[in-house]
Amino acid sequence: GTPAKFSPTDNVAWKVALPGPGNSTPVVSGDQIFLTCGIDGKDSVLAYDTKGKELWQASYGAEVPGKGKRVGTGSNSSPVTDGEHVFAYFKSGRVAGLTADGKKLWDFSLTEKYGKDHLWWDQGTSPVLAGGHVVVTVMQTEGNSYLVALDKKTGKVAWHTERKFDVAPESGDSYTTPLVMTLDGVETIVNWGADHLTGHDAKTGKQVWVCAGFNPKKNKYWRVIASAAATNGIVLVPYARGDSIAGVKVGGKGDITEGAILWKRDGLGSDAASPVAHDGTFIILKDSGKTRGTVTGIDAATGKTLWESNLPKGPQQYYASPTLIGDKLYCARESGTLFSATVTDKGLTEIVENKLGETLIASPVALDGKLLVRGRDHLYCFGK
Repeated sequence: GTPAKFSPTDNVAWKVALPGPGNSTPVVSGDQIFLTCGIDGKDSVLAYDTKGKELWQASYGAEVPGKGKRVGTGSNSSPVTDGEHVFAYFKSGRVAGLTADGKKLWDFSLTEKYGKDHLWWDQGTSPVLAGGHVVVTVMQTEGNSYLVALDKKTGKVAWHTERKFDVAPESGDSYTTPLVMTLDGVETIVNWGADHLTGHDAKTGKQVWVCAGFNPKKNKYWRVIASAAATNGIVLVPYARGDSIAGVKVGGKGDITEGAILWKRDGLGSDAASPVAHDGTFIILKDSGKTRGTVTGIDAATGKTLWESNLPKGPQQYYASPTLIGDKLYCARESGTLFSATVTDKGLTEIVENKLGETLIASPVALDGKLLVRGRDHLYCFGK
């Protein structure tokens, strides 16, 4: 029931001005919306109700501003919530835990504990909930790479696992968010970055399996931004700076490279926008280059193209990940254009170009039949 047509002056349920910079996608739990931003130069978490009323703000120490002129902020990572707690991660290295009503529980500095941030660009990975803890992944070519699990109530380290591979310059830098999957009866954190897909036991952090073979020539600068996606036990891995994808049947133990990679495709992929996974199908938005705006549906098991459609052309690229809500696909272009389209077995129909007039980096979110959209300056809720 989310709307197809809207603008800053049409089909708006509410709109609020945001108090500072941030590109994190909002998260919704019950009647609350949580997001992060910088407020007066400090790492901050905010909560709104579903009618746009601000409920609370919580600010911490100084934020570390982004490097990227258009897409970089100190609050790129999205928060995560279990309904009772909210957890946020910032470019400063701070991980913060709060109650859903805004009470500060703890904050923990990954950089003080495990070393400096050596990523060439701005942080992108978001925390996940796994094994009863909040888990953050740090993957970088220079400096320490690891997974760390923090106790939700105290912020104390539950486990810490090194994750380091021999890679070419910058190819170990990853801005992806892990998947949490149940594989072989084990809750597993599936991590993509540094030319390797790994599975870790969520309770202990121990690496259960590893899949390589994505960069055998050790190409330089193959950092990864788009996260992996999964359906029916098959993980889609975007790599080669948006020029290639692979389908991996995950599970097992040890080195699963031989036999796990079901298929590879060159000339198809996404560099920054994560793919959509749904019911045995992957949907990939080509986010940059000459063919940007091409949307392709592929069969997860075989990698074969099911359909291909094109969004209207524009000069800027896509950083937000597309969102599928029912049969509606939403794709936000950096320029401030948010496309809606209906997904059919033959491709996209009813494509609508909605212009919001401000930079869009965060992904659209469903909210009780309405559409929640975070722009550079405002949080919008569209729909009657």
